[in-house]
Amino acid sequence: MKQSIGCLVALLGCCAPIQAQQDSSTVHELKEVIVTDSYEASRKRKQPLNIEIVNKNYIRQQLGGSLMQSLEKLPGIKAIGIGSGNSKPLIRGLGFNQVVVVENGIKHEGQQWGADHGLEIDQYAVSQLEIIKGPAAFLYGSDAIGGAIDIKAAPLPARHTISGAIDLSGKSNNDQWAVSAQLAARTEKWFVSARFTATDYADFKVPTDTVHVYNYPAALHNRRVRNSAGHERNIHLSTGWTGPRFSSIFYGSRTYSRSGFFANAHGLEPRQVDAALHDRSARDIQLPAQEVTHTKLINRTSFRLGQHALEWQTGYQKNFRQEYNRYINHGYMPPVYPASHHTPIELERQYNKSVLSSTLKDEWQQGRHQLTIGANAEYQENRIDGWSFLIPAFTQFQSGVYLHDRLQLNDQLTAQLALRFDHGQIRIREYADWFTTPVVNGPDTSYQYLQRSVNSQRSFNSLNWSAGISYAPGALTLKANLGSSFRMPIAKELGANGVNYHYFRYEKGNSRLDPERSYQLDLGIGWNQPDWSFLLSPYLNYFPNYIYLNPTARHDYDYGAGNQVFEYTQAKVLRTGAELQARYQPDQHWQTTLAAEYLYSEQQSGSKQGYTLPFTPPPSTLLTVQYLFTDNKKAKDSYIGVNWRFSAQQSRIVPPERPTPAYHLFGLQAGSTLLLRSQPLLLTFQVQNLFNTYYLNHISFYRLIALPEAGRNIVLSLSLPFSRSIARKPSTSK
Repeated sequence: MKQSIGCLVALLGCCAPIQAQQDSSTVHELKEVIVTDSYEASRKRKQPLNIEIVNKNYIRQQLGGSLMQSLEKLPGIKAIGIGSGNSKPLIRGLGFNQVVVVENGIKHEGQQWGADHGLEIDQYAVSQLEIIKGPAAFLYGSDAIGGAIDIKAAPLPARHTISGAIDLSGKSNNDQWAVSAQLAARTEKWFVSARFTATDYADFKVPTDTVHVYNYPAALHNRRVRNSAGHERNIHLSTGWTGPRFSSIFYGSRTYSRSGFFANAHGLEPRQVDAALHDRSARDIQLPAQEVTHTKLINRTSFRLGQHALEWQTGYQKNFRQEYNRYINHGYMPPVYPASHHTPIELERQYNKSVLSSTLKDEWQQGRHQLTIGANAEYQENRIDGWSFLIPAFTQFQSGVYLHDRLQLNDQLTAQLALRFDHGQIRIREYADWFTTPVVNGPDTSYQYLQRSVNSQRSFNSLNWSAGISYAPGALTLKANLGSSFRMPIAKELGANGVNYHYFRYEKGNSRLDPERSYQLDLGIGWNQPDWSFLLSPYLNYFPNYIYLNPTARHDYDYGAGNQVFEYTQAKVLRTGAELQARYQPDQHWQTTLAAEYLYSEQQSGSKQGYTLPFTPPPSTLLTVQYLFTDNKKAKDSYIGVNWRFSAQQSRIVPPERPTPAYHLFGLQAGSTLLLRSQPLLLTFQVQNLFNTYYLNHISFYRLIALPEAGRNIVLSLSLPFSRSIARKPSTSK
């Protein structure tokens, strides 16, 4: 539509001089042309899949403690909170290895299987991202069974410029400060860009004095969650050469974080916390704690041969995670840690994952068909260490090929078809305890190094498909997408055999699990007018063999210190729900938006038949009312607003979850772009949880111990972008 309007303006512009030559005494005034469409809106409307497009301004206005917390106001998107600085994405209630995160074209690989492992992404370095809800496996790989978050590469700097930005932010609840500085330069075809981000935060505050950890009352000093402080240091570099038919760009990044775990909720002894040590400072990081370094190197090379656009991406990632804690003997571990053991006494667990990946695709136009053929391959190696064991070391190989056809039947009707074949292998390595356990065999007792995992190898193949259609005549939008996808079991589901200290349970894998399959129907109906719009997106999702962790009646007393045993199993699962987005703008100043979501899930077989799935979000709505100020010479894009979130009670649970009461949450927002001569200064202001409300988030990592969410939080952020030309001035000499 934008192109059509541009052509219309150009045509009118060409016609005007001709008419003037015919009758120089006649003056024709063109009517005002208002562009009401955008590339993002047009792409969302014509794409059969349900997608959300988020830019840097949105992230700045909704700034949370992590990238996923900044996106939580989007319907269908949630974050599993892990303190105030880490979180994991949930799309329509699915997360962990069921959601793919792609950064600069390469799938981000960390230790995403664990709820206590945050997403190692610097939100200050994100300029635009797309969230694809539903089956997106044909483009992003077989793990995208619940959806994908595609973090786009930052746009290249303008030619012959030096540009950059300084971002500052502060938060009152956990005394957080953050600074992120970016500098970029480009000649005609060469460019280089660098960004550095530093964040530091203290223990966050909650609106209660006491938390009950499994019936044990743990008093909180100054209402701070003991030992939840942390800091991050991230650096990003990119450089490359770009031309009209060839470009090659390198991306490098290193994110580092160190953060504490709530001291009363980690391990099996909440009563033994040294409160005097932990409460001495709100900013220090005591044990238990985690330290994560994620290094990523990516090259994207693009060719254009005739009508073909070829793109080849290769990436290397290294995720190094260490969890530290005081040595605590479980089962038959020696009461005193042996000095001769190779593992440091405070290293509870260590995961060292290396990932090599490569993707290749070719896009070309053939008549009304926009065809894409692609392939990807990925190799992972994960090594483990530490005096505690949960998952085995493993190697994993995955590959896939796909064909995608986007057929533009006319300006209003778009169809798409996709076919994908995946192959995967996983090899699990054996693991034996580093201490002996007495084994009674009749009258004899022997001491053995028990083997918790054995060498094993599994292979998986799957063929999947997707078909969709979008019809957008004028203001109306109709879309439908039907597809299948699959996910191969991960090492934890196949080979876990140990205590998960964060959940006080013994987890056991099942080496016989089948790949998880899913069939999904996505629908969408919308109406878009200048003063109002709405989009309703219902969906239906069926898993014939959903993989989940099932509690059993057994307890492990050898290694698990009496904890209940949970085993991975599979069941038929039905999921259905809908999201609603609506906007009403009666005039140029007032704007009201509504975002609502509902999800129903049910296990239809197995021992938990009739129950829902863990971490199922309750129904919720978010209403926002904003006043938009008129632009002037000193400020533009100024707004002030209030928001109200209502989250219903979640009584449909699966043990050991507990029902979560309903809650109301209010907030304030304001922002403006100040114009200091020609220099813009972007300011945003938020008050989150305005009335310091005590509430529980059903999908919070700490929900099981009834730890409430953060109290009132005042967030102030400032951004100072700049750009200067470095083009040579034309010579004036004769």
